[in-house]
Amino acid sequence: MSAAQPLVVDEAKIKKAIQSGIPLTITTFTLPHEIEAYIEQVLVTFLKHVGQDKLKDYLFFCVQELAGNAKKANTKRVYFMERGLDLNKPDEYKLGMAAFKETTLGNIGHYLQIQKEKGLYIKLILQMKGNIISIEVRNNVTITKTEEIRIHDKLARSRQYNSLEEAMAQVLDDTEGAGLGLVILILMLKKIGLDDDCFDITGNDKETVAKITIPLDQTRIDSLNILSSVIVDNVNSLPQFPENIMMIQKLINDPNSEMSDIARQISMDPALTADLLKIVNSAQYMLSKKVDSISEAVKMIGIRGIKNLLFSYGTQKILGDDSLDKKTLWEHSYKTAFYAYNLIKNFRKDRNLLDDVYVGGILHDMGKIIFSNVHPELLKKIKKFCLEKNLPASIFEDLAAGMNHGEIGALIAEKWNFPEGLVAAIRYHHDPLNAPKEYQDLVDAVYIANMFCELEAGNVVFDQFEPEILSHFGIATKKHIDVLLEKFSSGFIKDTQKF
Repeated sequence: MSAAQPLVVDEAKIKKAIQSGIPLTITTFTLPHEIEAYIEQVLVTFLKHVGQDKLKDYLFFCVQELAGNAKKANTKRVYFMERGLDLNKPDEYKLGMAAFKETTLGNIGHYLQIQKEKGLYIKLILQMKGNIISIEVRNNVTITKTEEIRIHDKLARSRQYNSLEEAMAQVLDDTEGAGLGLVILILMLKKIGLDDDCFDITGNDKETVAKITIPLDQTRIDSLNILSSVIVDNVNSLPQFPENIMMIQKLINDPNSEMSDIARQISMDPALTADLLKIVNSAQYMLSKKVDSISEAVKMIGIRGIKNLLFSYGTQKILGDDSLDKKTLWEHSYKTAFYAYNLIKNFRKDRNLLDDVYVGGILHDMGKIIFSNVHPELLKKIKKFCLEKNLPASIFEDLAAGMNHGEIGALIAEKWNFPEGLVAAIRYHHDPLNAPKEYQDLVDAVYIANMFCELEAGNVVFDQFEPEILSHFGIATKKHIDVLLEKFSSGFIKDTQKF
């Protein structure tokens, strides 16, 4: 039998995940040595690219400990099942645990094989979420009340210790491995300056989740935000939003305006009229008949639709599509918009949301396009600013590669007085869990649509989707996504071929 191919760390994929805020996932059923070695390499590479190399030894111990505990919990399930014992009954739990360690260690291959057959996994999730590194170790068994009490008791006691010597001097329960690993884990986290709130173990009806949250070095976050603001404040190549469009927007916002007034104002600009009619008759609005006049277009798609269309049109006019990179980004944005529109159409049926989500999809990546418009003189100015403020060169490189692009795009959108919902869609399209509640559906749809596009391109896998966000749309499985993606993709191809 030929030897298994060694696992190779894809550094480019890790960098892209960090820049886009997409989770990295590693799933295993038996946690063999080669997977542990691979996890260590991925963690080291991840931490290097977020400027936290110094944490690698501490965090790898924590991940090893949590993955080992998850593996043991899965083994416990199949062991109890094989012996016909109920984990949830105290007497049977005590009886089973009396021989658990000796029995399973003596025949671990047998129990690991059963775990694999039953699909009991251990899943590591690494993610850069805003200014937080999130590390989760999940296993798909439900934690029992007895286990939960024991774990939280160990954690409570662990948090009282200030050193390993102090912890080991205490009498710890030896029934399930003394829990010394969790004690060391808490001490490790204390050593790197994390408080009690940074670690917890929780359970739901599907999984047990151990989670560590690590705020990034504040200096780095401050540097990213400062530099993002400097870029937005100094991008002279990006003018204020077109004056004629701002005048029309102002008219739209005036409650005393009539639709005929708005249509007349638009019609005064022949180039704008021609472009808007072209857009209105394109695939995105899916109108039942061709529209030949702006007044008819306003009636067909409504004031909100015209308003959003103007934001989209104006942005694309300013940012342009005169390079291959920008054309690729706009193509991705149009597909995201189409998918987001169809998500709302199928799951929410809210006309206003349909208008908003389409333009949110088109503009979600405008922060990336900003760098395509940065004038060489501004690049020199920014680099000089970095030197004066003693900011590392890697900060600018990170921004140029896409990190913080949601924030940069949102800052530009605010500069151009875009509505709050659209700003939220741009700012939170990689971080939907932190989106304002009033714009949750809008942000969620743009997030899922963007992830659909990334899945289609082979850049992400199902495990990298936020389960909570998928649940907002009743999506729970990879199969459900595949069905939707096939439907949306064929619809997008069909509609784009018409025009």
